Amino acid sequence: MNKTAEKQALIDKIVEALQDVKGEDIMIFDLSKIENSVAETFVICSGNSNTQVSALAGSVEKKVRNDLKDRPWHVEGTENSMWVLVDYVSVVVHIFQKEVREYYDIEELWGDAVITKIEN
Repeated sequence: MNKTAEKQALIDKIVEALQDVKGEDIMIFDLSKIENSVAETFVICSGNSNTQVSALAGSVEKKVRNDLKDRPWHVEGTENSMWVLVDYVSVVVHIFQKEVREYYDIEELWGDAVITKIEN
């Protein structure tokens, strides 16, 4: 499998894992054409509580590990689960509690990205 196909398989698996735990407002940001972006793709979603945010992050890690035999390079924010980042280098997953996502308004920060909204 080439790099593009591998990245797409990872994105698809992440979205599937988020949907399994009822992640809300899932969006995919293609940052590949943006100079100096920190990753090629962001996957962003919301949860309703720290328990759900934690469960969403756990679902992503487990499904990707079991199905694609891949592990994140870095995970951050699991201490309080207001916002968890799961970093697979080319794809970074941001899982927010709704009010935290609204506060940071991350969608506006990457307004130049090609954005795909996933329908639940």
